[in-house]
Amino acid sequence: MARSRKRLGEILVGWGALNQEQADKAATMAKGAGKRMGEVLVEQGFTKEDQVAKALANQFGMEYVDLSVNGVAEKIDLKLVPDDLVKKHLILPIGKTGNRLQLLIHDPMDLELFDLLRFRLNVELDQKLTSKSQIKKYLEAAAAGTARKFGQGESLVTESIDKSVDKSVDRSMDKSIDVTDEEAPIVKLCNRIIAEAVRTRASDIHIEPMADRVRLRYRIDGVCLERDNLPKRMQNAVLSRFKLMAGVNIAEKRVPQDGRIKMPVDDASIDFRVSSCPAYHGESIVLRILRPDSVRIGLENLGFEADNLAVFNRIIRRPNGIFLVTGPTGSGKTTTLYSALDVLNRPDKKIITAEDPVEYNFEGINQCQVREHIGLTFTAILRSMLRQAPNIILVGEIRDKEVAEIAIQAALTGHLVFSTLHTNDAPSAITRLIDIGVKPFLVASSIQAVMAQRLIRILCKECKRVAKAEELDHKYLGLTGISVEEGLGKIMRPVGCPHCVNTGYRGRKAIFEMMVMNTQIREMAFNLAPIADIRRAAIANGMRALVGDGKIKVLKGISTADEIARSTQVDMEAVAKT
Repeated sequence: MARSRKRLGEILVGWGALNQEQADKAATMAKGAGKRMGEVLVEQGFTKEDQVAKALANQFGMEYVDLSVNGVAEKIDLKLVPDDLVKKHLILPIGKTGNRLQLLIHDPMDLELFDLLRFRLNVELDQKLTSKSQIKKYLEAAAAGTARKFGQGESLVTESIDKSVDKSVDRSMDKSIDVTDEEAPIVKLCNRIIAEAVRTRASDIHIEPMADRVRLRYRIDGVCLERDNLPKRMQNAVLSRFKLMAGVNIAEKRVPQDGRIKMPVDDASIDFRVSSCPAYHGESIVLRILRPDSVRIGLENLGFEADNLAVFNRIIRRPNGIFLVTGPTGSGKTTTLYSALDVLNRPDKKIITAEDPVEYNFEGINQCQVREHIGLTFTAILRSMLRQAPNIILVGEIRDKEVAEIAIQAALTGHLVFSTLHTNDAPSAITRLIDIGVKPFLVASSIQAVMAQRLIRILCKECKRVAKAEELDHKYLGLTGISVEEGLGKIMRPVGCPHCVNTGYRGRKAIFEMMVMNTQIREMAFNLAPIADIRRAAIANGMRALVGDGKIKVLKGISTADEIARSTQVDMEAVAKT
């Protein structure tokens, strides 16, 4: 029997879940590290844990059970097995008939465990397989009192937590709620909110007091999704707990406060930037989730087309000048600039940054935090930087004339300067700098390139479907008279599945507008030419507009026309009528 059993890698390759090269590499690594093949496959990101579990079930002729399916978790009865065995070996009993115990396991090779269970419980075992992470999540839910709703989009506020908080509130109008005891219900609730947000790839957690409730929202792929409504009576306790974790004054509710949280989530250390702001119904708190890996994804994965990437790589390697990245808040400017610094961060380059705040810590880069309350402003840091003989300078944002002029002087004296500016497109950066008081000849001589960007949601790979291009798509994408098959690819549509939380989109990429300065554009900047004229000259020089870069993403099946229109604030109907 054992000899005829297929290998795990062979099964997954046959399913198309990984290729043979990955299977061979994982097998070698598993042998060298003394680990199971499945563990290595998941650790290396070659395939997903649930795929490994399904393959194991197939390999051993067992039934695979998905605990996230509605109703499955309701059959679990933890009383059938001693608690120490459940927690130590991560097993779940799902029923007992006579002398036979049905058991959910994650490791079909743990023969010693099965012998132990037969001996201690005096039963025969009917084993079914699920993934290790699903068992962990169920046990966490059981510990928090939410196991009865596991896998059903359960509310974060469970009956057990609700009752515990009620008792605490009754003691003294929320004042006596213990927000420091790690076993307190409020502490568990806040920890669970944070952990769930991280696991769902959220970038922000919003706790917003309303007249009759506290609204909880997560921002996922740039879009706010309402997760739950907490009872109003829990407001003070929840807000106090988050403020305490952030290290700010929990008694101060009249002025905005900023803090930070660092805590482990699923064996990874995650940073959170916390902001509290007084609002009409109570303090609104936002936790910005900072993932260091998000700014180390590599330039190729940001969304650059080949031509723009080549220009970008050439610009960031110039010895001097200013390179500006423009766009609204949340358009990925910081990620782009840090990705550039990650490429340039070498022992022979001295890099200094001035940021407000410092979000990500990079080894080998000298990062300076702006502290205006003690006089450590962008201007003061920049002046000090120039005495440090850097090769590359990053200014978090050009906000006023003084910062702009120092950055320009640095560029003109042999430094490469990166910075950001809030404008809607690349050509507008020139007029924006002149508007804040920078002399036109300084703008014309110092800027090497300006790049505008936006973030667009990309279609979920699990559920996107090929669709026939509608008339509006043809007009918007400039495909009139051209069949979709003659384009770069096929038009794709969002569908929605559990993998993308039924949105049809999962993950984001950027679209870019790269304006490289040439003699003509420099002369136009010097002569205060209108933005429209500068834009025409830039396009003639090879610049592709944001909408144009977005069209390529649509034709490649990466995103949709609706998403490009949303992110670039283009009216599709208006475009279609032109």
